[in-house]
Amino acid sequence: MNLAKKFTIGLTQYSLSEDIESNLKKAIFFIENAAEKGASVICLPELFNSLYFCQSENIEYFDLAETIPGPTTNKLSELAKKLKIVIVVPLFEKRNLGLYHNSLAVINTKGEIIDIYRKMHIPDDPAYYEKFYFTPGDLGYKVFDTEFGKIGTLICWDQWYPEGARLTALKGASVIFYPTAIGWHPYEKQEHGKAQFESWQTIQRSHAIANGVYVASVNRVGLEKQNPDSAGIEFWGKSFVSDPQGIILSEASHDKEEVLVAEINLDRIEYIRRNWPFMRDRRIDSYQNILKRFDD
Repeated sequence: MNLAKKFTIGLTQYSLSEDIESNLKKAIFFIENAAEKGASVICLPELFNSLYFCQSENIEYFDLAETIPGPTTNKLSELAKKLKIVIVVPLFEKRNLGLYHNSLAVINTKGEIIDIYRKMHIPDDPAYYEKFYFTPGDLGYKVFDTEFGKIGTLICWDQWYPEGARLTALKGASVIFYPTAIGWHPYEKQEHGKAQFESWQTIQRSHAIANGVYVASVNRVGLEKQNPDSAGIEFWGKSFVSDPQGIILSEASHDKEEVLVAEINLDRIEYIRRNWPFMRDRRIDSYQNILKRFDD
């Protein structure tokens, strides 16, 4: 595929509700807005068509899952074809009876699903009880050949692992998208909130630098409570795009619904990699122990 030297990406940051149909309409509104701003490849937040249900363990929430392809991807396939854009669609995937993943589908300008990615790293923390719902991904790390460029995708908890970013970059991604649902526990925000957010952004900027790629992280906003007695999660927004030098090109607020756009420039990747030749100097003969859980 003859790839363009430059293309524009769009990130959609917004709040979500219990109404699945309303969430889909909202996603379409923000996708259209991003396309109007010139975005050719547009990414939605993690699990974009529902509230973040993993705050508790409840088997009824499995009813939120759907197949890929399914109703949501069918609707967004029509939109991608109409607008001639690529859409990254993160979903709660029902793979089979009793088998579920935290996944995403990438839809091309013809309205076709190129392929899917399944979240590899699954967290289990207070109010992030994802191991109850999601089977770890088994498709490996992915790069999608779109009409505009090669894009990589990882999902939320994957963003803390340099191995995932490295393997995705080695497959030729020019940009790695991280659809995300991350926020503060309100009771610890005052003491730890600033450091938590800065760690999140720093680790992803470091992936951009270490791999000479663009990184695009897409988060939601708003306070979500699963019941009136819970503290809930205050999603911190701050979706952003980093260039291959770790420079923030575009950044959203902590609490507003916004669309970000940024340009992906292959010449910029080439320039940074020539000056910081980390790919050249990798000692691949010395990394065998990376496959161990711990090097005792």
